[in-house]
Amino acid sequence: MYCEDFVPEDDVLLRARERAAELGCSAVSSGVGATLAALAAGLGARSVVEVGTGAGVASLWLLRGMPEDGVLTTIDLEVEHQRAAKRAFAEAGVRSTRTRTIPGRASDVLPRLTDGAYDLVLVGTDKPSYPDYAEQGLRLLRPGGMLVVDGALADDRVADPARRDEVTTIVREVGRRLRDDERVVPALLPVGDGLLVAVRR
Repeated sequence: MYCEDFVPEDDVLLRARERAAELGCSAVSSGVGATLAALAAGLGARSVVEVGTGAGVASLWLLRGMPEDGVLTTIDLEVEHQRAAKRAFAEAGVRSTRTRTIPGRASDVLPRLTDGAYDLVLVGTDKPSYPDYAEQGLRLLRPGGMLVVDGALADDRVADPARRDEVTTIVREVGRRLRDDERVVPALLPVGDGLLVAVRR
């Protein structure tokens, strides 16, 4: 699709994508990545939380949109994934002070992060836990900060009311909650597998 490849990926991103495939972890599409970079740049996001490091594909896109003094805090249960991400950061010439990789369950890590201290929170893994991650994300955001939920269309199943499997139902409900939440201004972007954004009032 033209819009997915509109901003091409360089060799560093392509190698990170290859490592993600080797490790069996998901990676955002190039269209989603470019959108993340643009959102981070538009926010001037100096403090970002990412749930699900993977091999660092989304991380690299976010870092490219963030200012030079911006810090990305990225959480993943798999230490091997974070090792691959650190390799990608090094290849991209990202200073070590710009990333904080935290191994562990996001459900354990997020509650320890500071209220209202972040510009952007990306939720990109573990769909059954999306409701908890989204609520934690809203707590972490400053006014004007943005919650971004990747995979919000769940392989196009969310839009089909006949699809009632557990994951689809959970993702659909997260979308409904954010759509109806007076604390945010939401939008669902048709890029990748759906990118749900919600700006904190």
